[in-house]
Amino acid sequence: MNLPSLKFGTVSGTLLSSAPNIASDDIVRTIILAAVDAIVSFGVSYLLRSAIRRRK
Repeated sequence: MNLPSLKFGTVSGTLLSSAPNIASDDIVRTIILAAVDAIVSFGVSYLLRSAIRRRK
């Protein structure tokens, strides 16, 4: 049995079976939240790095 082929088939089958149940506004909301999360994460990391450098 070809294991990578089985994994690919399982993942693609799962995604294709759940795709019709996802509304387009959910996808847009997810993209926006991911972008906001990335920006906040970068900002917090930058501020913490700056605070640590000042303490040294």
